[in-house]
Amino acid sequence: MAHLLLVEDDENLAETLVELLELEGFQVTWVGDGEQALDVTFVHSYDLLLLDVNVPFVDGFELLQGLRDAGNTTPAIFITAMSDIASLSKGFEVGADDYIKKPFEFDELIVRIHSLIRKHLKISNNLISVNDYHFNIDSNELYQNENFIALSPVELKLTTLLFKHLNTTITKENILMELSEGEEASEGALRVHINKLRKHGLPIQTVKGIGYRLATS
Repeated sequence: MAHLLLVEDDENLAETLVELLELEGFQVTWVGDGEQALDVTFVHSYDLLLLDVNVPFVDGFELLQGLRDAGNTTPAIFITAMSDIASLSKGFEVGADDYIKKPFEFDELIVRIHSLIRKHLKISNNLISVNDYHFNIDSNELYQNENFIALSPVELKLTTLLFKHLNTTITKENILMELSEGEEASEGALRVHINKLRKHGLPIQTVKGIGYRLATS
């Protein structure tokens, strides 16, 4: 299930979008201003960002520029009533992947979301690929070239999380939360599982003091 962050200060629009996106099978976190968005992106990873521009405290342009400067490559779509060329240009200049003008057709937004997520994860025939490793998102199976790699249930959860957030640093706290489904988990046990996956050859990087990332380079 893809996890989207929606940054929108229009409560009515936001509630409608959350309801419709969840019906499409997405998990959605909604915040109403740029400061909240910065806070949640620091501790959680998302598959896609939906950003209004005119939001309180930190506007959408400044928010995305800050995330890109910090190395966050999560695909982002601006959803805004600003339709002039200067705003459009600014949106792409700060790192947007797409830009949709209000009012818009919800079906069009869904098409754009799916397209960006697939592009970002480098999915081909339901596979996310890193070097000669391929993760099938439908069957939850890991292969090296054509060879199936058997994983324990915890290793499979961790592998799924890393592949779904390819080239994005995931905090240790977020990983532990995902693996334990809200219960306490051990950082020591996490290191053991990371090392086991590395022994399989997965290029998992340690980001000192923060967490881990699965990187294509």
